[in-house]
Amino acid sequence: MFRRNRSEDTFARAFYARTAERARLPELFEECGIPDTLDGRFDSLALHAALAIDRLRREPDGDRLAQAFFDAMFSHLDVTLRELGVQDLGVGRRIKIMAEGLHGRALAYREALSAAPPALIEALRRNAYGGRPPGDERALGRLEVYVRRYADMLANMSREDLIK
Repeated sequence: MFRRNRSEDTFARAFYARTAERARLPELFEECGIPDTLDGRFDSLALHAALAIDRLRREPDGDRLAQAFFDAMFSHLDVTLRELGVQDLGVGRRIKIMAEGLHGRALAYREALSAAPPALIEALRRNAYGGRPPGDERALGRLEVYVRRYADMLANMSREDLIK
């Protein structure tokens, strides 16, 4: 009953790949102040993934698509950790920490986007900067504008356009 079909998996993998590309945009690091470190890159990916998963959940088969996206993301992160030289026994532990981090960030961003404007600034300050908020408040403001525009863009896209 809850098995995904191949087209859902293919769609989710393609949408994850596009989301991961978006999370690596130079402007996020250069203009918005996200540190270009492993932690900063994960924070950027988690931010984009949280917004993507929320968008997927609006589809009729959204829960399955969101799970397929999550699976594609963490399959990719597993491979990446192994390529970075993390030993097999450490990969599972790190993946668990990353999954918990994504979940916490997703909740924070979801709540902040539906609350008054200062809530998103605070959620970004706590979650999008590798544990070190930017010294430049203008960078934080630019990230807030970027996130709101990206969330609106995702909300207004058709399912077919999500992977383009």
